[in-house]
Amino acid sequence: MLETEQTLLKRVGLIEDAIADRPAVRQALYAIRPHCDYQIFGICAESPQEAIAALNRYTDVLGYPRAPELDSLDLDGPVYLKYNPKTDLYYLNPYEGNERGVIISCQSVYDDGIRDTYGHFPLDLFDEISPEEIPEEIPSKLHP
Repeated sequence: MLETEQTLLKRVGLIEDAIADRPAVRQALYAIRPHCDYQIFGICAESPQEAIAALNRYTDVLGYPRAPELDSLDLDGPVYLKYNPKTDLYYLNPYEGNERGVIISCQSVYDDGIRDTYGHFPLDLFDEISPEEIPEEIPSKLHP
């Protein structure tokens, strides 16, 4: 099940040029989405604003609700933002690491579902897409 897509997504975190074909990476993320009950997003960014913008773009494109208004915007500098759309819970903390990007953790209660973690994906992976690129079965906010 989805071996090609999962292999590509696993390479993103290990091989520097694995993200060179951004449309292929996006297509792999679209392909695995229906095989997860939900996904948890972890974002390492330079600022809370950058983390929130990336989270909103990923959740909009992948068909999840946006996180509630984040109340920790008084943080300055690099942050780690984690959001669980199933519980609508998040946390935003200072982050001292050097990594930047989005980690997606797939969750499934079914034996044949996807339960794995992928990333770091670029914060701007979905910035230059058209709504036509997103499969109709993904409940994306970007569909016309």
